[in-house]
Amino acid sequence: MAAPVNIIVGSHVWVEDPELAWIEGEVFKISGEEVHVHTTNGKTAVANISKVFPKDTEASPGGVDDMTKLSYLHEPGVLHNLAMRYELNEIYTYTGNILIAINPFQRLPHLYDTHMMEQYKGAAFGELSPHVFAVADVAYRAMINEGKSNSILVSGESGAGKTETTKMLMRYLAYLGGRSGVEGRTVEQQVLESNPVLEAFGNAKTVRNNNSSRFGKFVEIQFDKSGRISGAAVRTYLLERSRVCQISNPERNYHCFYLLCAAPPEVREKFKLGDPKSFHYLNQSSCYSLDGVDDAQEYLATIRAMDVVGISEEEQEAIFGVVAAILHLGNIEFAKGAEVDSSVIKDEKSRFHLNMTAELLKCDVKSLEDALIKRVMVTPEEIITRTLDPVAAVGSRDALAKTIYSRLFDWLVDKINFSIGQDPNSKQLIGVLDIYGFESFKLNSFEQFCINYTNEKLQQHFNQHVFKMEQEEYTKEEINWSYIEFVDNQDVLDLIEKKPGGIIALLDEACMFPKSTHETFAQKLFQTFKNNKRFIKPKLSRTSFTISHYAGEVTYLADLFLDKNKDYVVAEHQDLLTASKCSFVASLFPPPAEESSKSSKFSSIGSRFKQQLQSLMETLNSTEPHYIRCVKPNNALKPAIFESANIIQQLRCGGVLEAIRISCAGYPTRRTFYEFLHRFGVLAPEVLEGNHDDKVACEMILDKMGLKGYQIGKTKVFLRAGQMAELDARRAEVLGNAARTIQRQIRTYIARKEFVALRKAAIMLQSHWRGILACKLYEQLRREAAALKIQKNFRRYVARESYLTVRLSAITLQTGLRAMTARNEFRFRKQTKAAIIIQATLRCHIAYSYYKSLQKASITTQCGWRRRVARRELRKLKMAARETGALKEAKDKLEKRVEELTWRLQLEKRLRTDLEEEKAQEIAKLQEALHAMQIQVEEANARVIKEQEAARKAIEEAPPVIKETPVIVQDTEKVNSLTAVVESLKASLLSERKAAEEARSACIDAEARNAELVKKLEDSERKVDQLQESVQRLEEKLANSESETQVLRQQSLAISPTGKSLTTRQRTMIIPRTPENGNVINGETKDTTLAISNVREPESEEKPQKSLNEKQQENQDLLIKCISQNLGFSGSKPIAACIIYKCLLHWRSFEVERTTVFDRIIQTIASAIEVQDNNDILAYWLSNSSTLLLLLQHTLKASGAGSLTPQRRRAASASLFGRMSQGLRASPQSAGLSFLNGRGLSRLDDLRQVEAKYPALLFKQQLTAFLEKIYGMIRDNLKKEISPLLGLCIQAPRTSRASLVKGRSQANAVAQQALIAHWQSIVQSLNRYLTIMKANHVPPFLVRKVFTQIFSFINVQLFNSLLLRRECCSFSNGEYVKTGLAELEQWCYEATEEYAGSAWDELKHIRQAVGFLVIHQKPKKTLNEITKELCPVLSIQQLYRISTMYWDDKYGTHSVSSDVIANMRVMMTEDSNNAVSSSFLLDDDSSIPFTVDDISKSLQQVDIADVDPPSLIRENSGFGFLLPRSE
Repeated sequence: MAAPVNIIVGSHVWVEDPELAWIEGEVFKISGEEVHVHTTNGKTAVANISKVFPKDTEASPGGVDDMTKLSYLHEPGVLHNLAMRYELNEIYTYTGNILIAINPFQRLPHLYDTHMMEQYKGAAFGELSPHVFAVADVAYRAMINEGKSNSILVSGESGAGKTETTKMLMRYLAYLGGRSGVEGRTVEQQVLESNPVLEAFGNAKTVRNNNSSRFGKFVEIQFDKSGRISGAAVRTYLLERSRVCQISNPERNYHCFYLLCAAPPEVREKFKLGDPKSFHYLNQSSCYSLDGVDDAQEYLATIRAMDVVGISEEEQEAIFGVVAAILHLGNIEFAKGAEVDSSVIKDEKSRFHLNMTAELLKCDVKSLEDALIKRVMVTPEEIITRTLDPVAAVGSRDALAKTIYSRLFDWLVDKINFSIGQDPNSKQLIGVLDIYGFESFKLNSFEQFCINYTNEKLQQHFNQHVFKMEQEEYTKEEINWSYIEFVDNQDVLDLIEKKPGGIIALLDEACMFPKSTHETFAQKLFQTFKNNKRFIKPKLSRTSFTISHYAGEVTYLADLFLDKNKDYVVAEHQDLLTASKCSFVASLFPPPAEESSKSSKFSSIGSRFKQQLQSLMETLNSTEPHYIRCVKPNNALKPAIFESANIIQQLRCGGVLEAIRISCAGYPTRRTFYEFLHRFGVLAPEVLEGNHDDKVACEMILDKMGLKGYQIGKTKVFLRAGQMAELDARRAEVLGNAARTIQRQIRTYIARKEFVALRKAAIMLQSHWRGILACKLYEQLRREAAALKIQKNFRRYVARESYLTVRLSAITLQTGLRAMTARNEFRFRKQTKAAIIIQATLRCHIAYSYYKSLQKASITTQCGWRRRVARRELRKLKMAARETGALKEAKDKLEKRVEELTWRLQLEKRLRTDLEEEKAQEIAKLQEALHAMQIQVEEANARVIKEQEAARKAIEEAPPVIKETPVIVQDTEKVNSLTAVVESLKASLLSERKAAEEARSACIDAEARNAELVKKLEDSERKVDQLQESVQRLEEKLANSESETQVLRQQSLAISPTGKSLTTRQRTMIIPRTPENGNVINGETKDTTLAISNVREPESEEKPQKSLNEKQQENQDLLIKCISQNLGFSGSKPIAACIIYKCLLHWRSFEVERTTVFDRIIQTIASAIEVQDNNDILAYWLSNSSTLLLLLQHTLKASGAGSLTPQRRRAASASLFGRMSQGLRASPQSAGLSFLNGRGLSRLDDLRQVEAKYPALLFKQQLTAFLEKIYGMIRDNLKKEISPLLGLCIQAPRTSRASLVKGRSQANAVAQQALIAHWQSIVQSLNRYLTIMKANHVPPFLVRKVFTQIFSFINVQLFNSLLLRRECCSFSNGEYVKTGLAELEQWCYEATEEYAGSAWDELKHIRQAVGFLVIHQKPKKTLNEITKELCPVLSIQQLYRISTMYWDDKYGTHSVSSDVIANMRVMMTEDSNNAVSSSFLLDDDSSIPFTVDDISKSLQQVDIADVDPPSLIRENSGFGFLLPRSE
């Protein structure tokens, strides 16, 4: 990864940063080997040129999904690419075939659902976006195809997501292999359920991690020969045994010790446990609890996990008893004994712990004590027992604790494997290795030494695999790679494990000598490896040493190496525990073999570790490896935080940077010829213009640039490290020169533009100044004119004032003279008027006196005359009084009648509302009541008129009874009172007449309201009748379906093994019915029924029946033979369907209980469509079956429809096919007897409803199922035909190099024609199927459904591929797909709406997605515009996916703004919180999109009258009814 030397001023580079690891900047100064850089955070950095790396300024803002595609494959480039992808929630990235997975610390369910599994199933590696499913799929395919086991190595520190990744791997393998485990639990679930148990006994807190696995786990998923999961096993490796006895601050021992100390009080009392601080094996560190972890709850969770795994309560108690025994064992201390080099139990406290240990292990206390402080030495002469000193006794105690714990852990693993269930016969497996990663702390001890030794071994395996992949790439491209060095770490491994001089060998040697100390061991290391470049001696420590690992230098403290390495396998310990009375403890220590018991070899943890590691490497070497490196982006365990320094360290420890170093040793930069020419064609334009092959053109460009050491493969250019930067520098230089030319021209343009602007400004300034001068001159002239006007007006004012004064004087004089004349005239007139008034008054007095005398005389005359008239009038008034009484009585009657009518009307309303079921009778009563009221009103009116006339006549005919009396002046007052009475009577008469008029008008209003009510009642009756008709139709339809179901159910129940009832029913004759109503002819029902019931059916009567059945059988055979041929069509009507329908109707087959004709017809159709890829036959039978089903739908009516319960749902087609297998059976012949009786149909061509029996209803359901099956076969055939083309249609093929050069219109036209060739192939397939279905007269309704589902399939396939392949989300690819969609739109237009229907609307997802890809100025679009206007159909998850994967390979434009992306992410988070489905992939709907009712509604009525029968049956007399009838 050496930095290129061609960094110049202005280059964009990466420099090291203490906080961010690497930071971007621009070079502004280079002085010797030092480079000065302006960083993006505003600071200035100075670095050596060897530690400065170039930045790819043309890199896509979304990064690349495979880091081998990076232009600059170096540490900062890798880190930046991961950061960009992580920001877009792209957590998976490839480095070659290594998968890097960054933990998102949030739910991303759309990445792991079943849709995603379907997409990756069988997909080529690298074709779709990086994913853990792709790695699992490659492993599975390799295992199936090559028959070799595969392994997937998952590594990373805790919190990086190893467990989740392992879970997803097993989920996908279970999806591919697909066997469920015991009791419905999958293998994946069973393996994951074992995790809590293994974590409790195998995980511990370390410096960096609270839940670090201190063992390696290899999960074997076992498969049988057919590739199905047959079992699983968990293999554990390299358990860190030394941790049981020695821990350092601030680490903890294994979790199970702390869980047991936090158990419920009764458990602790049972095992005599207390605070962890009181136990020696736990109090060596000051850390006893973990933040956020409740050990008491964890203890209960572990108990539950043990229950799930299948560990019984007795076994659980024994397990925790062993754990408690280990804690008590650690508290046993020793003191010097009386003899030399002897030891005894130190005190009573130690004695208590010794007793508790013996009690828990159920062994003898004395035997346990002897096993700890004594050794038995067997010599040829005698057996010697010697005592151990206190130090050796402590070593013996710790050895026993480590041995017990190790055996306990192995037992748990075996128990888990037994629970999961292994397949001993499995030859193929996929292993998932989950093991601890590289560790480097401030203080590193023996545990870190072993762990890093393991990782060195795995790294060597990894390096070999990476180098092998590199070799395969070079071999495939046929380039010379023999001189490339392989980066190896064998020297480190030799330093650690080589015999006899490795560190482990020297450690074992030191452990065998009693006098050895850590200082002597360290000095031995310094002497042995003083010249080893991988071994470094620290300057300030005598017991530390440093090893240079692949991930960096690690300094180890040798202080506890000897103690932690000792692993005595003591025979006394073995014998003690084998003899334990606890069966569980005894099972942990089975009796050893005879040979091993005799030999007393030295054993150490380092040696055992080495052996187990060798076993693991042998397992891995026997499999094909695949690598997943899990990365923890931050220590806060929160989403969207990317800590670069932390991630670089993990990449270094995970070997990813080492893999990059291997790539850089060869050819780190690889570009296809097209990509190379596209990027570097500007370096040699003449090469592009020449007619050269791509390979030759690339070579010419490289030779022109003078590069050495590159390689030209079959499809790619391979560049050495630094050559890409050199080419980019040359390209930048060429582009810089071009930019300078453009700048020169633009500067000329800008300068001229500025000059023109200045000249224009000067002219404008002069114009304004001249304008100002003109304004001043105008102002002066204006002031002079104003002065003249003022003078003129003033002079006019003075003259007018003098004139007005003279005029006022004259007027005043005239006024005085005229007033004097007027006063004289007024005085004369006043005197004349007074004289006239006196004369008038006198004359008035004379006339008034004369008038008074005349008035008195006339009044006297008038009084006499008025008295006479009044008497006459009195007689008239007395007659009128009698007439008024009669009117009042009539008026009262009318009022009562009106009130009665009103009350009756209201009563009728209430009765009509309450008793709606009797509406007909009530309406009649209302009408009668109304009629009666009208008659009564008319009679009342007539009576009133008659009474008036009678009164008038009586008045006229009455004799005058008034006597003349002399007028007396004194009766004047009486006359006046009578006159007043008469007036009051007149007034009362008028009021009575007015009341009568009001009553009459109220009556008229009531009649109008009654009429209106009658009209409303008529409307209501009409609506009720309509509703009753529709309800009746629905009831009939429902009754038909109900009766079909009930008949089918009753018939299936009625079929018994004995068949007695069926035999009886078969022999009853079928009563002939008329075609019109189906009733028995001539009303002979009763007699015929009695005759049938009394028939004995002797044997002599069975012979004619048998002959009739034979005749019927011949007719059926002929019909089946006929329809098995292609009869074609008559007009647009399928002949076969019409013939079948006519025959069945004529033979009365629908109305019989048992017949085989239906089964034979179904068998004929089934045999005809056995060849599934013959679309002509399928379309022919689709047309026939749909027509026949339509005829049956309009004809068949189930019997017994009245008493059946409704069944709303139509049975699914799958269940129909299940019932068809039962329905295709032989049955007795009893069909069509009525035809043989000579009673044919009067009019066969009229569709009439017949009561269908069980066979007919079953035939209808079978026919429906076959219609759906044939439809699905045609649709699926078309899908199969276009599926391969859709894979080619989603991504535009690479255009030839000719398109890179402008002006080649012919070449562009040819290229454009080649681009749409795949789309045209799809259109040709669509046309071919449309032609076939048209030729076979398939109903347009079914054709529309086929193409609607096909276009939906196209939409799903194209859209899902677009979202899963980043190379498809480009601008040019959007244009390509848009062109193809235009071809489909043109096809829909040409196919017309009759056959295409709404197919074009089904492409809405891909149309809007493509429209988004090709739209310009995406950064200016708001989220509202995108979701509401551009892509309203697409979900936020889909828009986010397209926006983040988009790249413009044509114009270099960017995707939507970062604000829009952030808003989308917020909305996606809200959706996930609201449990909204977050899958961005679409589903393909393969259901049948129609029902029988849909077909009957959409198809036109078939006229079968003019269908001619085929020649095969036309001449047969039994089919004469098929011939057309002459009218």
